[in-house]
Amino acid sequence: MNEENGTPPVTLLKVYSKEGTLISTLELKDENYVIGRGEDCDIQCEGAANLSRRHAELAIRDGEAFIKDLNSTVGVMVNSKVVQSSPLVTGDVIQLGMMKFVIELPPKRKKADAAKSIVLSSVAEDAADHMEQDLATLSGRCAEIRAEVGKIVVGQTETVEGILTALLCQGHCLLIGVPGLAKTVMVCTFAKILGLDTRRIQFTPDLMPSDIIGSEILKRNNDGFPELQFNQGPIFTQLLLADEINRTPPKTQAALLEAMQERQVTIAMKSFQLPLPFCVIATQNPIEQEGTYPLPEAQQDRFMLCLYLDYPSRNEELEIMARTTASRNVECSRIIEQNEIIRFQRIVQNIGVPEEQIGLAVGIIRATRPDSPEAKAAGVAPFIDWGAGPRAGQALIKGAKAVAAMDGRPAVAPEDILHLVTPVLRHRISCNYKARAEGITETEIIRRILEKTGK
Repeated sequence: MNEENGTPPVTLLKVYSKEGTLISTLELKDENYVIGRGEDCDIQCEGAANLSRRHAELAIRDGEAFIKDLNSTVGVMVNSKVVQSSPLVTGDVIQLGMMKFVIELPPKRKKADAAKSIVLSSVAEDAADHMEQDLATLSGRCAEIRAEVGKIVVGQTETVEGILTALLCQGHCLLIGVPGLAKTVMVCTFAKILGLDTRRIQFTPDLMPSDIIGSEILKRNNDGFPELQFNQGPIFTQLLLADEINRTPPKTQAALLEAMQERQVTIAMKSFQLPLPFCVIATQNPIEQEGTYPLPEAQQDRFMLCLYLDYPSRNEELEIMARTTASRNVECSRIIEQNEIIRFQRIVQNIGVPEEQIGLAVGIIRATRPDSPEAKAAGVAPFIDWGAGPRAGQALIKGAKAVAAMDGRPAVAPEDILHLVTPVLRHRISCNYKARAEGITETEIIRRILEKTGK
């Protein structure tokens, strides 16, 4: 099929099962195609797990293709990234629930160079205008969210900023602070303001993994025969509060690993997608060690940021007393829609990062590893057992993108990276016995690294 023979080119859409088996290859013309489980869909996927009735719309025009989310339950992913709408190129992998599609576009028609340059120039200008508008919207929304959180939570501005940063980067937060510093209140307030479904799990020594992810139970189907059916656990939510996560054994803590990294859980050889956006915010009490189980290193590394909550200042504490002991109730309002959060996450992904800032982040991360030349140059090598891995660098750059976006800037500055170094690294560095004996903490090691590397 080609234009030389008078036959219009077609787009190929290869359909794969969740096991990776090729089910079918569809030839698509220049039209709009709705994909979903519904009978009125142009591409109907009967019985597909986690696929909405009308999940997404695929538009094909003149050798180009675009995918758009139709407010589906689990969202649309292109090349493992969540998108609201996105152009497609040959080889792109589209994930809709448990269904996978690979698109192959026909060769583009040749156009005059002059016309091409005009079109490209116009597209570039439109993209710049859209980016500026998007950043203004994102920055304004974040300001509204801060103000709304401030109606309920007094102070703790750094923690509020950290949670916002993690949400915009599809990351997770670990909150560490003594009891009574509004950790739980803060998470619940965010859930109301963002309009997210939220669940709370109180971690205890007798909590089991099935209490978190769910389990299979025996039920009768429509034909009256008994069959095993999966009963979802509280992890199937959008904002999960893992309260006092260090009070449960490691085997239960590990139940969160797959969910935090891959946004899915697997049970009885079946994988179930979690709703998007998905964020875990865990809390820890640092002063009580009896009956607790320190988080394994692999679990800590899944948390993008580790945020320490300090005592409020005198003025803040006076305001807390005045607010919480009065008879009036202050309510927060919903500020943002779920789809808008996903759109903001995509905007953050498109923030530019100059090579100099990537080099700065890599230099800081490498300085946490005891055998590296950067650690020896910073004078911290004798005090570290092990340092941060590449995931820390990814968290640092992603977080810096979010900080820049919230400030309305299209590119990352050095200050954005330096601002997040401590919350990104403090839980990814292990001090050795010598450091403990000399009173050197992880925060002090980070300070010494920044003195040498972050200048």
